[in-house]
Amino acid sequence: MKLSLCLLTWNEIDGCRHDIPLLPLSAFDEVFAIDAGSKDGTPQFLESSGIQVCQQTTPGYNGAYLDAFQRCSTEALVLFHPKGSIDPDSVLKFREYLENGYDLVVASRIMVGAGNEEDQSFLKPRKWFVQVLGFVVELLWKREGNSIHDVLHGMRAMRRDAFFAINPLSEGLSIDLEMVARAYKLRISRIEFPVVEKPRIGGATHFKAIPTGKKVLRYLAFEMFRSRSEERHEG
Repeated sequence: MKLSLCLLTWNEIDGCRHDIPLLPLSAFDEVFAIDAGSKDGTPQFLESSGIQVCQQTTPGYNGAYLDAFQRCSTEALVLFHPKGSIDPDSVLKFREYLENGYDLVVASRIMVGAGNEEDQSFLKPRKWFVQVLGFVVELLWKREGNSIHDVLHGMRAMRRDAFFAINPLSEGLSIDLEMVARAYKLRISRIEFPVVEKPRIGGATHFKAIPTGKKVLRYLAFEMFRSRSEERHEG
C-alpha cells in the first residue's frame, strides 16, 4: 500500500521543532503539510525540513481535512498534529492496520493501555466528555464491528475512497466525530490502537472546551436528523 502523511498545522512552531526531527518521514510515499495560516514561522520551518507546505484553501477544521484528502495522491492518508504531545514514531503503526483491511484507524488516548494528559488530574472534563460522546455515538449507530472510544482525537488514518464515501461536511469542526459516526452508519471497517498523550509543548489549544463541545453537540443533532432523512429516502 502507498501511504501519505499529512501534518496539520496552525502556529505550531514549538511542536514542529520537537516532532519533525523524530518523524519517520522516509516510511511514507508522500509527505506534506496543510497549514491554516501560521504566523509564527511554522511553514518556513517545515519547508526547511524538506516538507512541502500547502496553504489551506477551505476554511475551518473540516476544511483542513478536505484539503488534505484532496491533496493526497496515495491509497490512504495518516493525519498527524505536531504538538509535541504524541510519540512521532506512533505514525508507523497505521500501515499494518490499513494493510489488514481497515478503512479507518484511530490513535486512542482513552482505550485500555493508552494515556491521556488528564489522567493525573482528579477532574478529567475533556476525557469524560469524549468518553460519553463515544458511548452515545456507538449506541446510536454502531451495529457491527469494532468500537472507537476516542472519537475526537485528530491523529488517525483513513483510506481516501472511504473518506469521500462518508460525504463529509465542508464546514465546522465535527470531522473527527463525523468520521466515526459515518463509519458506524455505513459499516466502514475501523479500529483503534493505544497511544500515550502528554501536554502540548507550546502554544494554546485551538479547541477550547466549552465552545468546541457546543459545536460538536450541534453536529450530533445534525447527524441524527440526517439519519432520519436517509431512512426516509431508503424507505
